Amino acid sequence: MAVDTLKDMEYAFEGIPIDKISTSLTINSTAAILLAMYIVVAEKQGLSPDKIRGTAQNDILKEYIGRGTWIFPVEPSLRLITDTIEYCSKNIPKYYPVSVCGYHIRESGANPVQEIAYAYLIAKAYIQRVLARGIDANDFIARISFNFDIHGNFFEQIAKFRAARRLWAKIVKDEFNATNPKAMMMKMIAGGGGGGLTTEQPENNIVRGAYYALISALSGTQTMALCSYDEAYTIPSEKAALISLRTMQILIEEMGLCDTADPLGGSYYIEALTDQLENKIENCMKQVEKRGGIVSAISKGEIQREVSKQAYLYEKMIQSGELVKVGVNKYRIEEEERKIKIHEHNPALVKQQIKTLDKIKKTRDNKKVKDSLDKLRDMAKTEENLMPYIIECVRVYTTVGEITKVLKEIFGEFKEPVII
Repeated sequence: MAVDTLKDMEYAFEGIPIDKISTSLTINSTAAILLAMYIVVAEKQGLSPDKIRGTAQNDILKEYIGRGTWIFPVEPSLRLITDTIEYCSKNIPKYYPVSVCGYHIRESGANPVQEIAYAYLIAKAYIQRVLARGIDANDFIARISFNFDIHGNFFEQIAKFRAARRLWAKIVKDEFNATNPKAMMMKMIAGGGGGGLTTEQPENNIVRGAYYALISALSGTQTMALCSYDEAYTIPSEKAALISLRTMQILIEEMGLCDTADPLGGSYYIEALTDQLENKIENCMKQVEKRGGIVSAISKGEIQREVSKQAYLYEKMIQSGELVKVGVNKYRIEEEERKIKIHEHNPALVKQQIKTLDKIKKTRDNKKVKDSLDKLRDMAKTEENLMPYIIECVRVYTTVGEITKVLKEIFGEFKEPVII
């Protein structure tokens, strides 16, 4: 749905008590604005801040590497992420203000070691900035979660997560001196990545999805997600989505995959592979830190170059047959063309949204809007936490575009580096 003002968020949660759900907001460059809307809707429902739950993806650094939905330069973007984490730690203790997304980095071409290493370096960058504001590590690190990808070698993927869990505990304890056991827990959503699916013989993706779900369960993920089998070539159908849901339910209800934690612990092969991957992840992190750190590397386009290079190498391996992909470079068959469902653009919805937005602009108190934007502009020039001022803008129905425009005036716009 389009979210331009608080009214859209109010409509989305009409009749839905926010304290009864755990909402995930996939928001990036406008994260602080949409989080502010979520907070104000909760206020309007009469909820106290300690009752508000949910997760904001809110990982802007991975956007520069992966998807590209950035607006501001790196440092101002980091400031906004730090603002949201600080604000939530002080005011909304049950909310997860950021979910660091190794998933998107892997889908962009990174290998499993880079996926974890870059995600952890990004998480460390956020943590370091929050600590610099005088917030205790025990008060916020436990509310940082991760989103990771699954496709590839079965045992490698399981060992990847076992290594990641162990390494995260070490980082939090040894580097940030946290004593809260919950802060040392690596909380993640992990499921089948679209990068592992194929347009060829797409029904095979149902089998792949089941194995991805099995890996996720054996790895001890807190939340599982699966792509649908037809997602490699079209917008997933309702039937395909239901198969993915039933796949997870069968593993839980029939197979008993949730009956024990870390069932492969103690296996010689798994333990040895876990040790190897942990060492490789640590070495990858050290290499980036020696070059000046993840923030500098992203600003210069160095991480983007590494991920692009890895994507190229992966494709070469597929093309040559060095990396076997069933139905793609081995066991191919002649297939009929499949109908691809195109997501049609609906001009009527656009007109309706513009009409609604025009109505809000005419009926709101535009003096309050101007005053709130002027205050935000002034505060953006300081080092103040901007969340309270963004929330005030939202309360008077200032639009996402209006708030973003003011921040762009102060912060400028990111210019993507040329990657050679």
